[in-house]
Amino acid sequence: DLMLGLLKPDEGEIKFNGELVDDKIANWQSKVAYLPQQVFLTDDTIINNIALGEKSDNIDIDKILLALEKARLKEFVNNLPDGLNTILGENGVRLSGGQRQRISLARAFYYDREVLILDEATSSIDLETEKKIVDEISFLKGKITMIVIAHRLTTVENCDHIYKISKGEIFKL
Repeated sequence: DLMLGLLKPDEGEIKFNGELVDDKIANWQSKVAYLPQQVFLTDDTIINNIALGEKSDNIDIDKILLALEKARLKEFVNNLPDGLNTILGENGVRLSGGQRQRISLARAFYYDREVLILDEATSSIDLETEKKIVDEISFLKGKITMIVIAHRLTTVENCDHIYKISKGEIFKL
């Protein structure tokens, strides 16, 4: 919540590119994509879940296709009978946990976010699916800033900096 700008820190400050986040909160939030443990999906099409909040007339199909490719979902979607117009069901009930996470990742790509915050995004899925998702986002390393919050060390093992929070203290590993 602090990183997203939803709460203000009691102490210290949060900066992005040397500027206080508090001073330009709307600008900061426009740069951040948040992938929580439980992905928010509507009972709508793949296209509308990726371009969530965008009016149908304004959706850029080329950007949708590029986002699907980056999220490694293009082949999966192409093999669906209704393709981009496949209805996902309430909360994406027709998808696996990994596919729901990748739809959320495609949403981040569609909106060209510079910062990706993964908040326990892989904790509710099996280790094999987690590995696939971690592998899929590893190609982003060096291209965008990723903040990964996880309990499993395997989720963060490829990160440049790893911090552990224990009993209210932060330790660099």
